[in-house]
Amino acid sequence: MIASALIADDEPLLRQRLAALLDRLWPELRLVASARNGPEALQLFEEHRPRVAFLDVQMPGVNGIEVARRIGGRAEVVFVTAYDQYAVEAFRHRAIDYLVKPLDEARLAETVDRLQARLRQPPAGGGPAFEAALERIAAELRERITPPARLQWIKASVGNTVRLIPVDEVIYLRSDNKYTLVVWEGGEALIRKTIRELAGELDPGRFVQVHRCAIVCLERVSHFVHGDGESGELFLKGRSDRVPVSRSYQHLFQAL
Repeated sequence: MIASALIADDEPLLRQRLAALLDRLWPELRLVASARNGPEALQLFEEHRPRVAFLDVQMPGVNGIEVARRIGGRAEVVFVTAYDQYAVEAFRHRAIDYLVKPLDEARLAETVDRLQARLRQPPAGGGPAFEAALERIAAELRERITPPARLQWIKASVGNTVRLIPVDEVIYLRSDNKYTLVVWEGGEALIRKTIRELAGELDPGRFVQVHRCAIVCLERVSHFVHGDGESGELFLKGRSDRVPVSRSYQHLFQAL
């Protein structure tokens, strides 16, 4: 079935991952727009009028629920959420499709089947029931979900001093035995936090784990190169050092 779609999410790798999966599961679907935030999603929707909209619940400027309200039933909506407990309950009973991050191909295949079945029927439109469902979802999320605080500074020992490293200046982090090496614009330092701890504190829209021992800032990545077997390496802008990418994370860079 031929249809058009918009993807709106502030995480570039998730947009790429979703687009790649849709290309495999629904080759006839045309991705006509990709938005980084709510306002951009609304602008691109009006320009392209897609039949399907994949909307991240938490986006800068205007969240996914508000975007769905303004679309007003002119497209089939699928929400994408990072919260796999309360949010799932909020969506499950509202007859509105949802996907949980990280995206699962089998789960997306189910959503594709439902979307294709709906698109074969006459448009149902938004209406009061759709508006009421969105309002209940928004209320439940406001009540139950508090987005995690993002790390702004990393405290590290540099020689005999303790330095506060702005997260905005961090290029990548790599585990080194019991320590984690922080590489930033001003140099390098070791901290005692693990990669696992840091992965949960850093902004996922800017930082992504690419190996069990490495996290990289996406803004600093130049390109990805496949290595021998199923490994790979990330090259960084203006630097000679490289960051390893393991098999489990290679899918993140398929579109680079």
